[in-house]
Amino acid sequence: MNGYTVKNLRTDVEDSAVKGGLSPDLEAHFASTPLGLTQSGVSYQRFAPGFRAPFGHKHGSQEELYVLVSGSGRLKLDDDVVELKQWDAVRIDKDTMRNFEAGDDGAELLAFGAPAVGPGDADMSQGWWDSQQD
Repeated sequence: MNGYTVKNLRTDVEDSAVKGGLSPDLEAHFASTPLGLTQSGVSYQRFAPGFRAPFGHKHGSQEELYVLVSGSGRLKLDDDVVELKQWDAVRIDKDTMRNFEAGDDGAELLAFGAPAVGPGDADMSQGWWDSQQD
């Protein structure tokens, strides 16, 4: 067995947004299992222009780091809304409810999480950031 794994985040990792009914406005490629990660997690997400995820979430034990690699957007963090531009990085602690909305040109972001957690660590809240809370 090699001491490394190489995967293309877009072509080698399943787009979970298709199964979740969020495609084509969202691509969500969760690569922890395909990469064999044991201590952390990583995902690639692409948001269509103006698309806001229909749910917020926080974690039981996982801290996250979001890096906006292209486009722009807004990130709602508890009661705050932060404007993001290309290459902004945001650390989010496990207890902070979060949600992302793409800007006019859409957005691509990488999300990193640690420690590694299985299903069930996220507390999801549908409609947490609705259109009346801009």
